[in-house]
Amino acid sequence: MARTASVLGGGSVDLDPVAFEAKFNMPIVHEAVRAELNARRHGTASTKTRGKVSGGGSKPWRQKGTGRARAGSSRSPVWTGGGTAFGPTPRHYTVKVNRKARRAALRSVLSLHAERESLAVFDAGAFDAPSTARAAELLANWSPPAPTAPTLVVLTESEAAAGKSFRNLAHAEAIPVEDAGVADLVGAASLLVSQEALRSLVARAAGSPSEGAGDSTSGGDSDSTSGGDEEEEAA
Repeated sequence: MARTASVLGGGSVDLDPVAFEAKFNMPIVHEAVRAELNARRHGTASTKTRGKVSGGGSKPWRQKGTGRARAGSSRSPVWTGGGTAFGPTPRHYTVKVNRKARRAALRSVLSLHAERESLAVFDAGAFDAPSTARAAELLANWSPPAPTAPTLVVLTESEAAAGKSFRNLAHAEAIPVEDAGVADLVGAASLLVSQEALRSLVARAAGSPSEGAGDSTSGGDSDSTSGGDEEEEAA
């Protein structure tokens, strides 16, 4: 029997079996989440080695006869004000994850929400103007009730009014579907998706040509998220 998701306001919608009836694959989900979170790191931490610290050009004292330890520079890492030994330098943390693996991870997470009935669909077009009260009422009428926190609301770029309606709720976060990655979906206790965003998620999970506009460096199905080197899928 095909899985369904409730539509807030009444009714239900049949879910695509390819995207919402996959077996949960923990290793692939872990790999995708790790790659996405690593890609969000700036990697700008930087320290100066002894060669980059100003001063210390002359020998502090002569080699022998003072009774003190030998010293060649006052900018040695063992001196106050000296350089840092083995400190961090600017780097990137990205790791490569193949396209098929990312799509499989997305299908796993979507299927998990569908299995747990923590996925619901709503009509974002009904929000002609931002209304936090209306958004709160929509979540309160979720049957069965949505978990208290956190609820992830996934929208398209054209549904900004609905996004502004949910952003003031303490236990809800609204993000564009282009930025919704596996890490965002797996970290949400419940998932509320607009009808347009649902079609975009299904296209990404299935790997259809229409998914191209939904790629993002912060979480979408993009090669730059997981390493920057494009790898073509095997036939």
